[in-house]
Amino acid sequence: MQGSTIETPDSLTSPASTITVGGHHEEHADLRVWGLLTFLVSESLMFGGFFAAYLFLRGLASEWPPEGTEVELLVPAINTIILVSSSFVIHLGDTAIKKNDVQGLRKWYVITAVMGAIFLAGQVYEYKTLGYGLTTNVFSNCFYLMTGFHGLHVFIGLLLILGVLWRSRRPGHYNATKHTGVEMAEIYWHFVDVIWIILFTLLYILTMF
Repeated sequence: MQGSTIETPDSLTSPASTITVGGHHEEHADLRVWGLLTFLVSESLMFGGFFAAYLFLRGLASEWPPEGTEVELLVPAINTIILVSSSFVIHLGDTAIKKNDVQGLRKWYVITAVMGAIFLAGQVYEYKTLGYGLTTNVFSNCFYLMTGFHGLHVFIGLLLILGVLWRSRRPGHYNATKHTGVEMAEIYWHFVDVIWIILFTLLYILTMF
């Protein structure tokens, strides 16, 4: 039967389980969110490895960062303000869709995407003006690897946000009761934000002392 829906009894399935026959639509919202959280845990372990290696190498060095590979604080500080603020902005989009405000969702997600793009542009500008490269010394190697890997995650986050914006064009695709994709993009973006705060502390703040 085209478009018919089969719902299993509550005693046999979770509330999130709905199967649509013929429409090829199967949604397990809880499972998708848990899948994302599992992925983020694995990414956290990877970043944790970077952080541990960085602190270990710093502990072995007599001078850190070595002369000639100092970091500038102004651009990264501005970037940090932008990225941290964007976490509050993207949450406004999530709040809007939970009130069936699709236009509000689009507005706040567009602003978040612009802020993320500005962050990446600031990072590229920083790379071009630092005066040293990936292979200059151990510090520069750690610096470029960690900030570059984080920048890749910001780029992926931008793609998720743009994906939400694209799908929001369909009438009823997101609403007060159907917004798992919106929440997943927000969770990922918060993750990117938290990782950057740790990186900013390790690579910029602590090197000033």
